[in-house]
Amino acid sequence: MEKEENLNQDDNIKQSTEDNSKTKKLFKEDQTNINEEEINAETTPEEKIKGLEDKLTRTFAEMENQRRRFEKEKDDAFDYGGFAFAKEALSLIDNLERSKLILKSDDVLKDTEALKKTLEHFDIISKDLVSIFTKNNIKPIDCLNKKLDPNLHQAMMEIEDDQKEPGTIIQEVQKGFMIKDRLLRPSLVGVSKKTVIKDQKDEENKENLDK
Repeated sequence: MEKEENLNQDDNIKQSTEDNSKTKKLFKEDQTNINEEEINAETTPEEKIKGLEDKLTRTFAEMENQRRRFEKEKDDAFDYGGFAFAKEALSLIDNLERSKLILKSDDVLKDTEALKKTLEHFDIISKDLVSIFTKNNIKPIDCLNKKLDPNLHQAMMEIEDDQKEPGTIIQEVQKGFMIKDRLLRPSLVGVSKKTVIKDQKDEENKENLDK
């Protein structure tokens, strides 16, 4: 009997605890509702409308920004999606040019009709490749006799030339290309510089040795 009474007491304590928790929860919800009612009571219909208009304006502005970002990403993907492929494909033109130089320097083939015809075929293939690239908005950079532009050209050497203004491109080592308005690869070039007189060279060498 005593054991049964103890169990009943435990159940009563547990029930009382649960009732207290429910009461606190209901009180908290009632308090929250009261606070919301007070806030709503303080807000006029005009203020509510203005708040909704502000939210709508911000929402539409964000949607427009997202739309513009999406359009730009789509245009970039369309215009420059083949950027990496185009850059790799330029090696075809480079290899043709290297092959031409190797054949021209071959003493056995030099001045032969076979060499002449081979070079003509290489030129045709090279022009066809450039034409295909051009149709796809990949165009070679025209650099000879232009002033060096670090955004488009990379100087590989300086060449003495008193006929040209210093910094003028007088040799194209490797052709550069643009894809639309974006640089695909810079032109590798040689630029002119003033001829250095022998006495000046000796003086410069002496200064370098002293340093």
